[in-house]
Amino acid sequence: MKSRKLILGLLLPAMIFSSCVGDLDVNPKDPNNIMAGNLGDDPVNIKKALGKIYASFIIAGQGSVTGGGADISASDENFFTTTRALWNLQEITTDEAICAWGDVGIADLNTQTWSAQNPFLTALYQRLVLSITYANDFIKVTSGNPDPDVQRYVAEARFLRALAYYYLMDMFGNPPFTTEADEVGKFYPRQLDPNVNVARPMLFNYIVSELKAISPVLAAPGGVSTQANRAAAWMLLARTYLNAQVYTGTAKWDSCQMYCDSVINSGAYSLATNYRQNFSADNTYPTNPEMILAWEQDGMYTQGYVGTTFIIESSSDATYIRAEDYHGLTSNTNWNGNRARLKFAETILGVSNPVWAEGTVLSNLYPDDSRIFLKVKKTTDIPSASSSGDYGIGVYKITAKNSDGTRPPSANPAYADTDFPIFRLADAYLMRAEAKFRLGEATALADLNYVRDRAYHAGEFGSNTPNRLSTLTAQDIINERGREFYYEAQRRTDLIRFGQFTGSDYLWEWKGGVYEGTSTADYLNIFPLPAVEISTNPYIHQNPNY
Repeated sequence: MKSRKLILGLLLPAMIFSSCVGDLDVNPKDPNNIMAGNLGDDPVNIKKALGKIYASFIIAGQGSVTGGGADISASDENFFTTTRALWNLQEITTDEAICAWGDVGIADLNTQTWSAQNPFLTALYQRLVLSITYANDFIKVTSGNPDPDVQRYVAEARFLRALAYYYLMDMFGNPPFTTEADEVGKFYPRQLDPNVNVARPMLFNYIVSELKAISPVLAAPGGVSTQANRAAAWMLLARTYLNAQVYTGTAKWDSCQMYCDSVINSGAYSLATNYRQNFSADNTYPTNPEMILAWEQDGMYTQGYVGTTFIIESSSDATYIRAEDYHGLTSNTNWNGNRARLKFAETILGVSNPVWAEGTVLSNLYPDDSRIFLKVKKTTDIPSASSSGDYGIGVYKITAKNSDGTRPPSANPAYADTDFPIFRLADAYLMRAEAKFRLGEATALADLNYVRDRAYHAGEFGSNTPNRLSTLTAQDIINERGREFYYEAQRRTDLIRFGQFTGSDYLWEWKGGVYEGTSTADYLNIFPLPAVEISTNPYIHQNPNY
């Protein structure tokens, strides 16, 4: 049974904050809610309120999934949640996924033709700003409390705020900036600088300074993977430094390596022998020794068509990848939306122009790599950017079953118990491999091969197998990250770092709205700030070329 240290608390009355963004509709749900003014009356309330901040990243709100419970009003509460919107922006804008649905904004993401009116951009932006607003008020009310547990909760809230700012920096470049020093809802927030090329490095420095400051206060590495600890802060520092050249113009490979070292050398984590355990219902630490931080999902207590439930259901269909066949969910199944593009399968399998018959299970055709959970659907070709989900490469990496194929004891037929991975140990090794490679260190190859050992020979870490690489190139690194982290909402960021998201160096089906793919403009490496924000806040400046 999973630990429910925070999520159980959040479903009890939790404090409600007003938003600093004019177009957010955030309303108290119950007159008995704990408000900011009486939060400190009972230390138990503080933990419940912290749970609310964690939950803001994964579910719509505290009400029913059928409507009326979202913190932000929307036509579909599940559609416009943080992790679901983040996944769409990170995945269907790349070679790893394409969505068949006709909802407004989906086709724009499929083809890299979005505008400031795209609803998924607006959803992610508003959600992240809301999480920051929650965190700011929590920090303001609880800072100065001498209780060691409360001080740790404050550090966790600051971590969650830093994570939200990291996503905003990565996606939007130049969001409005507020802290606990600002009065909630009483002013229009401003950017750090009107120029994104000035503001983004400033936000980078703020995130780094925050994470360094709170690391000593956070819990030691280990413990439950649904609460941020010191290792989670080190991982976010490493990921921020990994992309430093993109964000600031100056590479910080040595700093990335240093924080990866901290995670790996902590001794608290090890690679799961079974790769798929990271994406199964039993993926929580310490049952899964690899998971450092994940958004908690529970079929009973955090219900919603979000996170891993969304990925599982949107990737399944009634013919080729049936929901009941591979993940055990039996209610509201087979949405037939998301699948991978052929170019992605070619890249991670190292093949070109393959002739695969309808229904070919690629995990059977390429059994040596245990990470391949792909299946050819009707054909590998996708006739149009919005064609049926029956076309393309089906993906069934994430499951609501346990890693041994059994169902969790309290399994819900509609909602997965599988936590959504944010940081796991394999990323520490591959980030360190990339940092070492950029620094010219020969041991980069050993780090990458260590992760490959698990993929090709489960449990034989460090063994000298034929599947180990003998040389290392930059393309080897990005390909390995694709094999290891596909469908984990990392692909867009990785491709940008390697100069392959826009431009013509790497093309895939329907990139730029053309079947064979075409070059796209580099300004698309940063999303536009939502048009509704530009029209509402007179102090917000739009990103270039939008």
